[in-house]
Parts: sequence; structure tokens; C-alpha cells
Amino acid sequence: MDRCGIIDIGSNTIRLSVYGCGEGRPRRLLDKKETAGLAGCIENGAMTQKGIKTACRVLNAGQRLMENLEIRELYAFATAPLRNISNTAQALEEIQDATGLSIDVLSGEEEARLSFRGALQGMSLTDGLLVDLGGGSTELVRFRDGLYQSSFSVPTGSLALFSRHVSGLLPSKAERRAIRDEITDRLKALDSEPAPAADMCGVGGTIRAACKLANRYYDRPDSCRSLTARELEEIFDKLKKPGRSSLQLMLSAAPDRLHTIIPGLIVLRTIVRHYGCQRIQVSRCGVREGYLMERVLHREEKQ
Repeated sequence: MDRCGIIDIGSNTIRLSVYGCGEGRPRRLLDKKETAGLAGCIENGAMTQKGIKTACRVLNAGQRLMENLEIRELYAFATAPLRNISNTAQALEEIQDATGLSIDVLSGEEEARLSFRGALQGMSLTDGLLVDLGGGSTELVRFRDGLYQSSFSVPTGSLALFSRHVSGLLPSKAERRAIRDEITDRLKALDSEPAPAADMCGVGGTIRAACKLANRYYDRPDSCRSLTARELEEIFDKLKKPGRSSLQLMLSAAPDRLHTIIPGLIVLRTIVRHYGCQRIQVSRCGVREGYLMERVLHREEKQ
């Protein structure tokens, strides 16, 4: 197999990545995303018909692109939007009937492990905390000497928190407090006595957006892929004050995440404080690369 496509059905975006799968480490050749907002299509714990039809539309478009590129191998997996609903089986059946694709739904533990496997490619970190902050869930992985130690999944993320707590476009002071309190309570319930982790490896659109905000705010090149806990605090203090300059900063760095960037920063800031993180390195890779290596390439090697 020379090339293949991987579709990641997330709570906020659906991403299609095309990889060159020749000898050596797989190379990402194309990355296309659509903001589908599936987390906003959940009512009474179930995915709505609107959400299912949106997923089908995006997946069919991805299939047409693969056909135009003459790529026959296409794999699709889903995380929180199809994992944390009451009608998973029905939604999967309708999507498969409409697209012909069989969707692999990852558990929280699987998502965390695959994110870890993909994220640490090419990174110098050997000890710390990996955080994959998505729209509908947040995965945390402890690692030491470059090896996976333990993980857990927090069943909420930036888009879910926006949908649950924010009445307008940007959260008010009371809404920001409600978001902070929810993520704090969830972290304490899952990890009440956290061991400190000075270094964080960040994965996901929200953390990438936080790095872009830092680069714009501190006038750094886009190639910079790290920020400090202090910088995160300064950026958050800037953005929580409504005004033209803060809005312009968000529009320049993350225009497609305008409504979720502050909820996401609250989650990230709360995690940083909970674990005493000092530095955040943002990985270019994540769960899609981990899925490719473990579920696609490794399976082919065994055959």
C-alpha cells in the first residue's frame, strides 16, 4: 500500500488525512477538515438525524476526493461524538448504509493510547503528560522514559462545554466560572492526587489554536510550537476582556474556533494548574497517526 486515507470523526471537526505509506515513517501528504459540529447535534443523549446526515455528507465528500486521487484504501474512526451517545448502533448503521464505510468507534482508553503513540513521533519529550483536548472529550496520558504509563478520558471538551454553558458567542464571567468548575470537578474525580508534570505534550485543535494565539500575541513565527504556562495565563487574561483587540487576536489565529477557543483555554488552563505544568509542546501528530500505525500498517504487517 503506497497511499491511504484516514478519516477522524471528531466532536467539532471531521478530518481527512492522506498518507504516503512507503518505507520508513508515514508521511502526511494532505490534510483536509470540515467543521461539522457534531457535538452540537446531540439531544437527550442521542445523535440527531441532522448530525447523522452531516456526517454522511462529509464522509461522502471525502470518498469522492479519494476516488479523484485514485486512492483505494480509506479508513474511518470516530471518537466522542459517536462514543458518548445512546444511539451509537443506529447511527453507525445509518452512516454505513449511506456511505458504505464501516466506522471504528474508539473507546476513551484507545483514543488516549493512540494519541500518545502518534503524538510523540519526532518529539524530544520523554517524561510528562499528554493532553488531547477535543470538542467532546479530553484524553490525558502519563508517560515516563518515552513509555505509556496510564491514562484516563474526561467525557467533555471545548465544544460540549460551549453548548452546555454558553448562551452567546463568548462566555460571560459566570459562564467561564461554570466551565472551570465542571472541568475541575471532573479532574478531581478522576485524579484526586495528581503527581506534578512539568512538561505537557499537547494534541488537538484547541491546543494548536492556543499555540497560534501565543505566536500572534508575542509576535513569534508560525513554526514555533510551544508556549509556557505563564504565557497561557497572559493570553487568557487578554481574551476574557471583551474588546476589539482581543476579538481581532482570536479572528487572526483561530477564526473557525471563535466560539470554542475560550472554553477550550479554560480546560487547558485548569489542567495546567491541576498538574503544575510549566511548558507545553504542541505535537504535529496525534490520534490519526497512531491509528494509522497500529490499526492499519501494523495489521498489514501481520497478514
